[in-house]
Amino acid sequence: MPSEPEDLDLAALEADRRRRRAAALLGDLLPETTSDESGQGWGDVDGGGSRDDELTRDVPPHHGG
Repeated sequence: MPSEPEDLDLAALEADRRRRRAAALLGDLLPETTSDESGQGWGDVDGGGSRDDELTRDVPPHHGG
């Protein structure tokens, strides 16, 4: 266990270096907005379209299409 201030500084620098390296290698593992917080995949469509188009998109896979 580090006891000297110099040891604490070195330990903090090493921990920071490891965090930066992990971030560079792994990228953004925890995005700010998760998929369940967005409209993606919840049937949101970019405007337009008819009611028939909407119903066609909502047909379950086992009904064919």
